[in-house]
Amino acid sequence: MSTEVLILVTEAISVYFFVLWAHSLRHHFGPIHFYALIGGLTAVMSWVTDAGMAVTAGGITFYVGSTVFYTSLLLAVFVIYVFDGPKITRVMISTIVGVSAMVPLIAMLLHMQNALISDIPLSNVPIPSLRINCASVFTTFIDLIFLAIVWEFLGKHNKFIHLGMRTFLTLLGVMWLDVMLFTSLAFGGKSGYLSIMTGTLLTRFAVAVLAFPMLYLYIRLQRRRKDVHMENRPVLSILKQIAEIEHELTEAQAEIQRRLIAEAELQKALSEVKTLKGMIPICAGCKSIRDDEGFWQRIEIYLRDQTDAEFSHGMCPDCQKKYYPDFYKQDPNSNGERASK
Repeated sequence: MSTEVLILVTEAISVYFFVLWAHSLRHHFGPIHFYALIGGLTAVMSWVTDAGMAVTAGGITFYVGSTVFYTSLLLAVFVIYVFDGPKITRVMISTIVGVSAMVPLIAMLLHMQNALISDIPLSNVPIPSLRINCASVFTTFIDLIFLAIVWEFLGKHNKFIHLGMRTFLTLLGVMWLDVMLFTSLAFGGKSGYLSIMTGTLLTRFAVAVLAFPMLYLYIRLQRRRKDVHMENRPVLSILKQIAEIEHELTEAQAEIQRRLIAEAELQKALSEVKTLKGMIPICAGCKSIRDDEGFWQRIEIYLRDQTDAEFSHGMCPDCQKKYYPDFYKQDPNSNGERASK
């Protein structure tokens, strides 16, 4: 391996590690610093790409902006979507696309300004290519959407596809899609188009193999955290707020079901309860009660018929003493409230 390629690999691993490490700190410091990092990496990617920095080895050209910085952005969006959901991912996509479009625009304005005030070319700021940058912005948007869709699609078959295979196929798929879209839009019709396509596909495969172990290990480690959840979302949740709507509908249906069950239980309880209202005639002597039809009933029969209550007979201490004086003995510890035979 040549020194240039070794430096490129070391640089890529370092940037990948830095991106994943910064994402892991979101629970302690929030996501703002991570957004700033992604915006900075996007700006660096655009500047390095326009500068044409590249490393050639074995007949294959590795562009630094694409090989190192763009793939690090893919890793960032990958973990953001997996662990933080579609809503934050849409913010991240907007950030990357917005900065990707803004950096070449600023470069063009700086060159125009310099041409007005000086005859010396502004060599420190690379001149952007309108076709290449438009292709880059469009491809970036499609890539990040495609990443989320493929991840969820493969997740629908998680019983058959291992997490590692799901991760690798998603990563490789989005990298190859990027090559085919970007190369076709930026270099289609030019000489060497097929050579660029072939070489870049091989390059991205090597990058996917290099980045996969770090990404897979990071996902495994994050899944072990109690405050981290990796959900299986609808396939198109990144395009529409299907996931949020589905979650809200699920909660609403659960709440309706809970209320229906509670209402049914309440109705059942009310149907089993009978209440007594108004004036109830009671005999002053035997304590019998006159019902609505004019018949006199013992109080226990009346209450049983009106309330579904059941009675068991016993005898209070006073009645025991009155009717069974020979068998009655007062419990000295009961203050007259308890009796024994």
